[in-house]
Amino acid sequence: MTTTDISLPDVLEAAWRAAQEQSLGYAGSVPPVAAWQLVQQQLAVLVDVRSAEERHFVGHVPGSIHVPWATGTALTRNPRFVRELEARLAAHGGKDAVALLLCRSGKRSVLAAQAAEAAGFRHVFNVQEGFEGELDALQQRGHGDGWRYHQLPWVQD
Repeated sequence: MTTTDISLPDVLEAAWRAAQEQSLGYAGSVPPVAAWQLVQQQLAVLVDVRSAEERHFVGHVPGSIHVPWATGTALTRNPRFVRELEARLAAHGGKDAVALLLCRSGKRSVLAAQAAEAAGFRHVFNVQEGFEGELDALQQRGHGDGWRYHQLPWVQD
């Protein structure tokens, strides 16, 4: 079995196979550096699923599409997420677009990828580690993993 009729880059094909073996319910996960390479090669679209507040106060990746999985400081689930994702990806192939979802630590983006898969999206992947990474022993992020830790491009408004 293959992912679809389109040919995916090797890193995504490997992620998809691993996700199938583990029955993850979404296309799979890729590390931040690989995600950035795919975006730079225009082989995928980066979708930031964090809240508008997170993007504004913590920073975001230039050129990323914003579709919040949850909104506000209470992170209330966005009931329009799937519809907004489809609308924002329409110019990139809609439900057939290769999309890489990025959140703070790689957890909400998994939930968002599962919702997208359930709605018929075929190539929605999670970006491992997220934008800020996991909490360390001092309860701080960004000291061992995450988009910013890997010194990938980001800006703060």
